[in-house]
This record gives sequence, C-alpha cells and structure tokens, in this order.
Amino acid sequence: MSLTKVKEFLEKHNLSHRLQEHEESSATVELAAKAVGCEPAMIAKTMAFMANEEPILILLAGDVKIDNRKFKDQFKTKAKMMNPKEITEYTGFMIGGVSPFGFKEGVNIYLDESLKRFDVVYPAGGSDNSSVKITIEELTKILNNPIWVDVSKSI
Repeated sequence: MSLTKVKEFLEKHNLSHRLQEHEESSATVELAAKAVGCEPAMIAKTMAFMANEEPILILLAGDVKIDNRKFKDQFKTKAKMMNPKEITEYTGFMIGGVSPFGFKEGVNIYLDESLKRFDVVYPAGGSDNSSVKITIEELTKILNNPIWVDVSKSI
C-alpha cells in the first residue's frame, strides 16, 4: 500500500505525525487545498516525466505548470509525462497520490523554484486522500538535498 510506504519513509525521519488522511479526496490541487485548508499554491504537486528514457519526479507549487522551453533547456529533451501505467510501475503510486516520499529507487526527484516562496507546503501522502505538512527545509533535508530547478510558469 502506497500510504504505508510514505508513512514508513516519514517515520525514518521522525515526521510520520505530519501525514494526514482526509475524509474527502485530495487528488487534485483544488481538492487538496480544500481538504488541507490552505491556498492552492501551497499544494506541492508531484509530476512524473520520462526524460532521456529516465523516470523523474518534479515537485511544483500548485499554481504553476511546466514550462516546456525551460524543461527542455534543463533536461535536454522534450517534456513527456508518464502515462498512468508508467507512473505506477516507476513510482509505486497511482495518479492523484504520487508522493515525493517512499517512491521506488531509481527515480530522480527535483524541486521547482516555485516552492521556495513558502515556508510550508503540502505534497501528496501516497493516496488520493492524504497529504503531508512539511517545511521546505525539512523537505530538502529528507530528500537528501535534491536538485532545485526552474521549469515552471504561472497557470
């Protein structure tokens, strides 16, 4: 179960108390913001791509989208989102609950600059009705200092 993987990952970092399960769906930015009680921009959405035949995850603020030109400049390839089968295969999560915590090994994760304007963000917790309240500092630390990229633009 994906939620269990996330909880186990967070337990290793003494942050499992930050995992929240919601009565309602949090599968989209709007639904997650409503469930959490924050502005949509503070929802850290995890987007899954294939870049040069390698799976990558990019965590972005909820009020931005991928800028294709910036993506190509950064990764030297066109942005190609994973399909639902690939997402599950490479990350272990299903769409609506892809988390930056507890995903399968061999997937690189990047944090978009759009997140830096917040002290606290809410990424998915491994299911379509969960989230994790986490500071940017904690996020960076437990993800082992992932690479920060600028690949987004306003919606």
